[in-house]
Amino acid sequence: MVRYKEIDLEKWSRKEHYRYYTEKLKIEFNLTVPIDVTLLLDFCHARGYKFYPVMIYLVTKVLNRIENFKMFRDERGRLCVWDKIIPNYAIFHKDDKTFSDCWTDYCEDFHEFYHNITGDMRMFQDQKGIKVKENQPPNFYCISCVPWFSFTGYSSRAVNGEPSFCPIILIGKYEKSGINTDLPVNITISHAVCDGYHAGLFFESLQEEIVKLAG
Repeated sequence: MVRYKEIDLEKWSRKEHYRYYTEKLKIEFNLTVPIDVTLLLDFCHARGYKFYPVMIYLVTKVLNRIENFKMFRDERGRLCVWDKIIPNYAIFHKDDKTFSDCWTDYCEDFHEFYHNITGDMRMFQDQKGIKVKENQPPNFYCISCVPWFSFTGYSSRAVNGEPSFCPIILIGKYEKSGINTDLPVNITISHAVCDGYHAGLFFESLQEEIVKLAG
């Protein structure tokens, strides 16, 4: 069962910020930061792990530790926070160069999650269409990868759309930077639920989790 709780706006420290960015200035922001994945690449190569699902695990683990990245508005417009969020990720089809969305439930145990997500990736790799796995729960965030190029910035907006309360993560091609290998990671989020502090905490925690898993 998907669980969540309502936020008591009157007791929330960001009450005024939330109301300002949902009523007067409806904006989202995005940041791109290079993450050092030198140790993680060595870890994956030595143990035969695929880099993309490992990154999805690490990103999901970090997002779930920060409440601001698990917020949403329910059908009555109340601000709520999920107990956990799960990854909705893109699968690339090499034959026709299209992609499909898939999802995998999240658990904190790395080996269990890796087994589950790689199993889903294999199962749905050859199925075409936007959504290939049914019954996607509502507590998801979006993550995708463009492994063909690196980048220093990224922006995507829905015409006349509302800012997204759920995080949107994009990772690019890792490249050598001196003795290290850096991976561009971008996060897009509504300013109503998240500030620069929380984005900074995400990137800092992601780097720490990489070292913890691969170090």
